[in-house]
Amino acid sequence: MEYIEESILVRARFSEVDAMGVVWHGNYLKYFEDGRENLGEKFGMSYMEIANNGFFVPIVHADIKYKSPITFGESIKITCRLIKTRAAKLIHEYEVLNLESGAISCLGRTEQVFLNSQTRELELGYPDFYTQWIANIEWKEG
Repeated sequence: MEYIEESILVRARFSEVDAMGVVWHGNYLKYFEDGRENLGEKFGMSYMEIANNGFFVPIVHADIKYKSPITFGESIKITCRLIKTRAAKLIHEYEVLNLESGAISCLGRTEQVFLNSQTRELELGYPDFYTQWIANIEWKEG
């Protein structure tokens, strides 16, 4: 499997926790987005780059496995990995690590597809700009 990955550090914000002071389960999807945006910026394929080339990339599948809680104020490391695939979709895998306890808080995976922004039609192959980007990335093996 070939991939690229990047990590970002954040803190659990007050607006993200429930009455028990624990990060509400739905906010892990926001952490995943933080990771995707960070990875895209680092490797030159941001959401704006995709949009400027005439495409949207909606999420069509999300899988989340909760392992241990994160509470208000704790430091978090979000690692996002983009998996290289022959299918015309973006597959990201995530690890959300609680830096205070050292425990994995959450593991996840999302899949996104390319839609033409004008017609809203599904692209069955990678758009040319993305194919060129793939060819210029130094992918890791693992």
